[in-house]
Amino acid sequence: MAEKLKIRPLHDRVIIQRLDAETKTPGGIVIPDSAAEKPIRGKVMAVGKGKILESGDVRPLDVKVGDHILFGKYSGTEETDTHGS
Repeated sequence: MAEKLKIRPLHDRVIIQRLDAETKTPGGIVIPDSAAEKPIRGKVMAVGKGKILESGDVRPLDVKVGDHILFGKYSGTEETDTHGS
């Protein structure tokens, strides 16, 4: 069994796990994998401590681990699993 990669986000960063996209439209039409877009829904897996303000104070983030969110189609950086799990 492969060991899970442990990543801890810093400051105002979050780690999101994409949720599976729907493979069927509400009308019942099946969408093939080649035509499906990347999902824009995800689950928050880890949250940094917050945004550091110019005054030195830390403003906590509005999201917490376990929240389901919507995010921009081309936002963030993807991390791929290179450890075979």
